[in-house]
Amino acid sequence: MWRMSVKRQHQGTGPSQRQLRVAELIRRTLSDVLARGDVHDPDLSRMPITVSEVRTSTDLKIATAYVMPLGGKDQQTALKALARNKAELRHLVGRELTLKYAPDLRFKLDETFDRMDDTRRLLGQDRVQRDVNAAGHDDDADRD
Repeated sequence: MWRMSVKRQHQGTGPSQRQLRVAELIRRTLSDVLARGDVHDPDLSRMPITVSEVRTSTDLKIATAYVMPLGGKDQQTALKALARNKAELRHLVGRELTLKYAPDLRFKLDETFDRMDDTRRLLGQDRVQRDVNAAGHDDDADRD
């Protein structure tokens, strides 16, 4: 019986240098394409969209772009417009990259902005400030 070998990326290791490099190239290129308005879609042309990060699959055939419309407004409209125009965006991005295959583009909302706001709000609470200040005073006492 023949057994097929499967390459697996070790769990706990991050993306390869190639994945990171290609993802950053895709992010820059996609940002430029959207900023220039190369896609003629009224929804995309009226809203600036930030491409904060791109992650690629290990074989570089799928690229997931994390996006957010400026100001966080009309998020679902932006996602729908990007999904509707993903073939054209793939073509435009692929034309500027020197890859054998243009990756399939997928779009997700970037939720890191929401998490940063939640973290700032939590750190600003009186209870947390008291704990931080108390811990700071304990560290000062330990140094004496």
